[in-house]
Amino acid sequence: MSSKLGKGYGPMLKELKEKIRQARLRASLAVNKELLQVYWEIGRSISEQELLKGWGAKTVERLARDLRLEFNDMRGISPRNLRYMRDFTRAYPHFPFLQGGLAKLKRSEDKFENSQIPLTELTWYHHITLLDKVKDPETRRFYIQKAVGYRWTRDMLVHQIESGLHKRQGALTHNFKKTLPDYQSELTQQLFKDPYHLDFIMIKDLAKERDLENGITTHIAKVLIELGEGFAFMGRQYRLEVGGQEYFLDLLFYHTRLRRHIVIDLKISDFVPEYAGKMNFYLGIVDDKLKGRHDEASIGLILCKTKNKIVAEYALRDTGKPIGVAEYRVNERLPENIKLDLPSSEVIEQKLGTFLGL
Repeated sequence: MSSKLGKGYGPMLKELKEKIRQARLRASLAVNKELLQVYWEIGRSISEQELLKGWGAKTVERLARDLRLEFNDMRGISPRNLRYMRDFTRAYPHFPFLQGGLAKLKRSEDKFENSQIPLTELTWYHHITLLDKVKDPETRRFYIQKAVGYRWTRDMLVHQIESGLHKRQGALTHNFKKTLPDYQSELTQQLFKDPYHLDFIMIKDLAKERDLENGITTHIAKVLIELGEGFAFMGRQYRLEVGGQEYFLDLLFYHTRLRRHIVIDLKISDFVPEYAGKMNFYLGIVDDKLKGRHDEASIGLILCKTKNKIVAEYALRDTGKPIGVAEYRVNERLPENIKLDLPSSEVIEQKLGTFLGL
């Protein structure tokens, strides 16, 4: 089929598809920008009238009703949404649109360099979520920039807010400043978290490290979301051979932006200094065996149930490889919906007594 159409058909079709996708994206962003502009104008009018003339809740309800009569095909004109428009205006009194069409965000060590907030690149539902869940302006700015930069859906934005990403990002104990170039150490730090929320994994109190590993690989899609942008899963119990002996890495990832292998060592217990030496050994093997021509040196992440920050800092101080130490949080209790299906202790005792004839 391709020979009949000519050699240039395939590349041309691919190019045209991409152009159409980009055109649709530009069109949707333009519509979104106009919608947000209208909402901001409505919100400004309501805010001004409330401040100058003391408008109350009944006036906003009347306004919503009158606007719906005139624009019955326009969605989003409800008293509740009008109040969101008012709050939107108050949160961004100057509504800083980015000029020149699509926002062009320059990345520098994972920071978005722009004096204006790219409000128009998020949907109204993103903004409602931010207004509801994030009250601090700087924290809201953090999530706006992340949502735009990484193209988060609204559900992903909710997840990141509820997990407290702004508090966890870059909070791990590490030695990156001593083991990585200055221009990479901060970027690398910001790509890791502490603690990691793995509450979709349920393990027992007496669980072993293999149980945690099984939970992670079973829910690998959710784990990748929690790890963040750029992590690619390469395998569990990854086998390496050195000097005729076998060694197995708990989890091996590759980070596409850092161009580094990421070795994760899982510990069901508290952190102890010996873990750092073991990780340093693993990273040396990975660099010799797996590091490609264009790859950078590998990074280790030790995930523990708990850690003493000072002890971890001492353990990492003299290691030669880049290593981070973070805690994880898992679900050690049964979910509520399962608990409801289980019989109570009283019911069990009653049925047992009946069975035994007591």
